[in-house]
Amino acid sequence: MISLCLDSSYKDYVVGVAEDGVVLSFRQKEAWQRQSEMMIPAIEEVFKDENINPKDVDEIIVTQGPGSYTGVRIALTIGKVYAKALDIPCYAMSSLMVLQDISRPSICLMNARSGRSYIGVYDKSECLLKDQVMKNEDVLQYVKDHPEYVICGDLDYLDIKGFECENIAFNMLELKKQSMKVENILALKAIYLSGN
Repeated sequence: MISLCLDSSYKDYVVGVAEDGVVLSFRQKEAWQRQSEMMIPAIEEVFKDENINPKDVDEIIVTQGPGSYTGVRIALTIGKVYAKALDIPCYAMSSLMVLQDISRPSICLMNARSGRSYIGVYDKSECLLKDQVMKNEDVLQYVKDHPEYVICGDLDYLDIKGFECENIAFNMLELKKQSMKVENILALKAIYLSGN
């Protein structure tokens, strides 16, 4: 089973290829506002690394947001095209969920700009707090009120330290085990959140 993992929801892009649940090759690099020009070459690189024919991909695992309005759509569009063209299953998941530390409950954060954050709290595939937009001061209070949770994501904008996942493709494969397959690939849409 060859899996292609794709995420472009925020500053990094993630491309990974796996066989039978084991990541063989991946790229996870900062590409702010350049995901569209960097992802296709990265996909070609991971296939070349492992001598895999793109037509041999058996499934797509992709994030669907929240995140950057344009960024979210890049990986999602590539994933939808692959899945439709090859007539293979696609699994879609939260771009916050894949940021977590799989070994413990995690507060997953992304900068939503204008003094706000995207926040979701996960314990593996269990959602403890549904993805939403929250004011940064409320996020910091939530973090303070939940010291037993690890804080995950790109946290520089909040001036706090936490867990930064170095292999999101691995997380995507792990979380896919509990995810629902997309039934209608043409109906798969990005998730955009708005808040106060």
